[in-house]
This record gives sequence, C-alpha cells and structure tokens, in this order.
Amino acid sequence: MPVVRDLRVLLRLRNFRRLLAVRLLSQCADGVYQVALATYVVFSPEKQTSPAAIASAMAVLLLPYSLVGPFAGVLLDRWQRRQVLLYGNLLRALLAVGTALLILVSVPDWIFYASALSVTAVNRFVLAGLSAALPRVVDADRLVMANSLSPTAGTLAATAGGGLAFIVRLTAADSDAAVVMLGAALYLCSALASLRMGRELLGPGPDAMPTRIGAALASTAKGLVSGVRHLAERRDAARALAAMTVMRFCYGALTVMVLMLCRYAWASPGSEGLALLGLAVGVSGAGFFAAAVCSPWAVGRLGRYGWMAVCAGAGAVLVPALALPFALVPMLAAAFLLGLATQGTKIATDTTVQTAVDDAYRGRVFSLYDVLFNVAFVGAAGVAALMLPPDGRSVPLVAMVAALYAATASMVVRWGRVSPLG
Repeated sequence: MPVVRDLRVLLRLRNFRRLLAVRLLSQCADGVYQVALATYVVFSPEKQTSPAAIASAMAVLLLPYSLVGPFAGVLLDRWQRRQVLLYGNLLRALLAVGTALLILVSVPDWIFYASALSVTAVNRFVLAGLSAALPRVVDADRLVMANSLSPTAGTLAATAGGGLAFIVRLTAADSDAAVVMLGAALYLCSALASLRMGRELLGPGPDAMPTRIGAALASTAKGLVSGVRHLAERRDAARALAAMTVMRFCYGALTVMVLMLCRYAWASPGSEGLALLGLAVGVSGAGFFAAAVCSPWAVGRLGRYGWMAVCAGAGAVLVPALALPFALVPMLAAAFLLGLATQGTKIATDTTVQTAVDDAYRGRVFSLYDVLFNVAFVGAAGVAALMLPPDGRSVPLVAMVAALYAATASMVVRWGRVSPLG
C-alpha cells in the first residue's frame, strides 16, 4: 500500500522518528485526558449531570483551540520549539496531576474547569510546535508526505488514547482521577521523548529576527480581518463554510442529547452508560471513515454542492425518523449516518476552500474555519443545554435540528445552480 511505503520511507529518518514519538505520546495523552474530563462531567455517580455541565465541558475542550490557535505561531517563532515541546508537556503533566487532585477532593466546578482549560490551552502550543518543527526533520521532497501522515498518525493516537481511557475506566479502575493520572504519565513520557532531540534542532534558527511581540500580535489580528474580507469575496468558499457551520451545529446538539440519553435514559448511572457512550462514539467514527471512502466518488458524480445537499437532506429525513423513538439501536444508526453526512460535508468544504481561496489567504481562512468549526459545536451545546430535559428526550430539539438540515439542503441546492462547482 502506498501509505505503508511512504511511512517506511519517513521512518528511516531518525529525527522524524523522534518527533513522531513526541506527537504520538502527546496526542495519546490528549485522548485519555479528554475522555477522563467527559466521563467525570457526565458519568460520575456523585454528580447530577446537566446539559449545562456538558456544554461547559465542551467549551473547555474546544474553545482554546480556536481562540489561542491563530496567535500561537507568533510565540512559536520566538521560542525554541524543542523547549516548547519539553516544557509544554511537563506543564500539562503537572496541571493534569492537579486536575486529578481536584477530582478527588470534589472542588466547585469552576475550579475544576479552570484546571482543565489550562491543560487544553497549552495543547494548542504543543500541536502548533509539532507542525512548525516538521520541516526541520524532513527534507523538502518528503515534506508533503510527512504533512499528510504525521497529523493522521496523531489523530489515530488520540483515538487510541480515548479507547484506552474507556478501558481503564471500565475495567482497571472505576476512577476518573486514575484515568487523568494516566494522561499525566503520558504527557511526562512525551516530554522525556523530546529530550532525544537537540535543543537547537527544531528551530527557529539563530538568524531569525522576529518582530516585536506586540507588533506581531497586531499583525496577526489584521491578517485575520483581511482573511474575512477575502472570504467575503469568494462566495463559493463562504457558502460552503456557512453550510458546514450549520451541519456542525446540528451534530453538536445531537451529541449532547446522546450524552444525556446514555447517562439517564438507556442505562443505570455508572459504567453501563459509559460503555454505551463509547459504542456511540465508535459508530459515529465509523461514519466518518465511510465518508472518507465514499466522498471522492460522490463529489465526482454529484459535484460538491450536490454531495453537500445529499448529506444535509439525509439529515433532515433521518434525524426525526431515527431519533424520535429515543431508543438505542435507531440512535446508533443515526450516529453512523450523521457521522457520514457531517464528515462528507466537511470533505467537500475543505476542497472548496482550498480551491476557491487564493494561496496567500488560505492559512488565514483555514484559521477562521477552525474557529467556526469549534464555536458551532460549543454553541450547539449551549442551545441544547437550554432545550434538553434531564433525561435527554427532547422532541423540540430533534425538530429544530431536522429543520436546520432541511434549510441547509435547500440553500445548498440553490447555490449549486449558480456555481460552476455544481
């Protein structure tokens, strides 16, 4: 297989192997920590979980990526990246230990969320540092290959970490604090792995002359504003982003509903509900994988807007049909199909943005894309918190989501008629 062959080529590069090890350990720890946070908020027997608590947890997990991300590069160009990986992971290990202690002593929720927010905020610097360091360990001819495989491997590591957290929580230790400590240990291993690389290896070089930090931050903010203006002039990209934002909002609202159903409606409080959540996440992930397989063919046959319309239209029809019984098996079918529809729309949107936006603005537009993607999910959690009853069964929420899917499908069909992308 080409992917296996490419990976073998890259793994012959010693410093690439070392940087990849840091990434895998770091993102595996991310997966463990995020699942530990979610299970503590949702499935702790001593906590009466509410949709508002779930919305708060999602904000903690996702907003730092969006709000800190565009500005992380300004500091990464001033600090040695090996040191960012070392001290960033050490700091996260220490903060994760603090989170575990807060779980054990049952502090007020705002203190717990502040601790968790600190861990996820530091993560943005570590991930950006890993990406910025890649050209220092791979030659130019292999850089595209490395940019394709390295983040994918990190995503798989995060997924594996989440699975490991579920296993530990369900079998080895019925303790959220123990799972958080596992994440802290993995962060520490990632920090130690970074020491295998020289301090100067990952740059920036000694000849780098960054501008003053205030000017650099101001320039970044101005760049984002110019990215918004450019996006407004590229209607295909702006329309695709609008459709993707609505689809992501719908997926987020249904995710909160499924969390509440797993916690209260489908199982007794405790490990059974957690196992059902793991099953729902796995089924939805299978839908994401199916989208990656079928989207190239679907876009080729239907066009980008055509495929997006099919995805949104399927959501409009299937959400009420499968979700309104509020039963496990139909909801799992919905999780798979909506995972496919959401990821299928994202694949079409990514391609549209890449082709419709000028190269000089592409990075800024994708930063805005990242903000919209995560803020839509958090906003959906907030709306769901206002609409959901304690057991998660909400006909108005299902009706709202179905209506949004239908409206999106209608808009996308109309846009497709006037766009060369079809």
